[in-house]
Amino acid sequence: MELPAVNLKMILLVHWLLTTWGCLVFLGPYAWANFTILALGVWAVAQRDSIDAISMFLIGLAVTIFLDIVHISIFYPRQNLTDTGRFGAGMAILSLLLKPFSCCLVYHMYRERGGELQLHAGFLGPSQDRSAYQTIDSPEAPSDPFSGPEGKNHSPQGY
Repeated sequence: MELPAVNLKMILLVHWLLTTWGCLVFLGPYAWANFTILALGVWAVAQRDSIDAISMFLIGLAVTIFLDIVHISIFYPRQNLTDTGRFGAGMAILSLLLKPFSCCLVYHMYRERGGELQLHAGFLGPSQDRSAYQTIDSPEAPSDPFSGPEGKNHSPQGY
């Protein structure tokens, strides 16, 4: 499945507009969480070749999906909901519904910038990959540092 080519600025504009309208009802932590992540998105736009900027924006978008669910479920007004309140709550919910799709688009941009997904099972402990690791005080020193793969002597003097 090929993702459509969407500019990062458009993603930011849509989420900024929906977050601004969502702040008609949900203030405080909802606004802080979403506007902080949008600031990271502005950083990702400003530094087009930065993997750090786009990865932090991607992680922030993913985290705000969970945070928005919590904010909306806790602070949704149950009584005396005006038309403005319904509109603001609807825009916050629409922003929440669009965030997984935005995460997919931003992840695609992350991959285009050269980022790669680094998931390994031992992320809490030491890495088990020792293929390129060589200790300094190795017990087995090479017998002839100038010998080639067949054991022939490739020293600079040609002995």
